[in-house]
Amino acid sequence: MSKSEPDPRSRICLVDSPEDILEKFKKSVTDFTSQVTYDPETRPGVSNLVQIHALCTDQTVEEICRSVEHLDTGKYKLVVAEALIEFLKPIRSQMLDLLEDPQYLISVLQLGSEKATALAQPVWDSVCYKVGISPNSNWFRESSPISAKI
Repeated sequence: MSKSEPDPRSRICLVDSPEDILEKFKKSVTDFTSQVTYDPETRPGVSNLVQIHALCTDQTVEEICRSVEHLDTGKYKLVVAEALIEFLKPIRSQMLDLLEDPQYLISVLQLGSEKATALAQPVWDSVCYKVGISPNSNWFRESSPISAKI
């Protein structure tokens, strides 16, 4: 799975529904060997599933491979999907709650902006002094693409 791949099926997003996550795992690429084993060199697709499963359950790769030796990779994909869905459930729930309160998110952004400005302003003033320009110079405001964001 890759966050830089343009295809949305190549990754799991935190706000993906459980149904979307299940579908993405069903369609994930593995190989033609049905046994679940961990070998990143020769079986990268299955090994990726095992790694995801291990991260979601705090089990080792060896423990996982032993516990699912009765499953083929097709059924194992469903097990991993369910483990990830459970792992992401509280995160997804909190994200959806936050998205329902845009005013709270705006206030968090404003507070963060104020804190960042308070930290950055003395550094900016010092840099301006050292290079011989005024921190309030029109030159900076007119020539800098950053100034449009400040």
